[in-house]
Amino acid sequence: MSALDIVLLTGISGSGKSVALNALEDAGYFCVDNLPPELLRGMIELEEKRAPELKRRIAVSVDVRSAHSLPNLTPVLTNLRQEGHSVRAVFLDASTDALVRRFSETRRPHPLSQLAKTPHPDTHQPQRRASDLITPIDATEQALMDAINLERELLSPLREFSTVIDTSLLRPAQLRTWIRNIVQAAPSRLTLVFESFAYKHGVPMDADFVFDVRMLPNPFYLKELKPLTGRDQPVIDYLAAQPESAELIAQIEAFLLRWLPALEGDQRSYVTVAIGCTGGQHRSVYCVEQLVQRFAPRGVVLARHREQDAK
Repeated sequence: MSALDIVLLTGISGSGKSVALNALEDAGYFCVDNLPPELLRGMIELEEKRAPELKRRIAVSVDVRSAHSLPNLTPVLTNLRQEGHSVRAVFLDASTDALVRRFSETRRPHPLSQLAKTPHPDTHQPQRRASDLITPIDATEQALMDAINLERELLSPLREFSTVIDTSLLRPAQLRTWIRNIVQAAPSRLTLVFESFAYKHGVPMDADFVFDVRMLPNPFYLKELKPLTGRDQPVIDYLAAQPESAELIAQIEAFLLRWLPALEGDQRSYVTVAIGCTGGQHRSVYCVEQLVQRFAPRGVVLARHREQDAK
């Protein structure tokens, strides 16, 4: 039996799953939207029976509309990995403010707008799973933010299992690029992502580690460097000449070298290291590029520049 390349796409409603699924389809994946989790095993078994030259890369989107079946999904994915299949789970998330804004702009109802948690009828029994506590109610009784919070609760086990992408500030084209980078990375090795960001726009929700580099001298205040970025040679030369820049980057490198083996031993497939400065233009971008160069010989390393990529 040959191993299959399987991508599970899930996440919070309004976080960009349709854009991501289209990107996977463009990348050559056979895509299925909103597949009930109980059918995933059967679908994979059908693919396994296909002739080797006819086997397809598969992308499956699962969301909270299958809430009652979600608890059964993680064990299935674990078993598929144990059988030798390449399984990558991608979870799209966004800040509540961003989600509320998107739903307001599109005027589409949230999938849980008709659902809410109700108390367990037997007060002497322990609390059930969130997926057991859903009953229909009138949509007007369920505020959008309550629906989003309920969805986060229902999907939290899948989030822990997955590579998380924070789409709060991403444009569709940027999200498509990030999705392609994920699926093109070698699935059997830990992928290390360095992401620059601006503190004034918030810390990325998908960060595993966050480092603040705002204590470094800021090229923004130099007239000739202000319009440039940390990828431009004059800014590189300026920051490289500051002793504290080299010291800070070396300390981040030492920290990651100490703990990455433990993360690999914990079967992590994806680690995101966020580097932040005030505007996400000079210092954080420079540090990300320097760290990518240092860690490139270790395996799969990706660079992201949240603010710069969005322009």
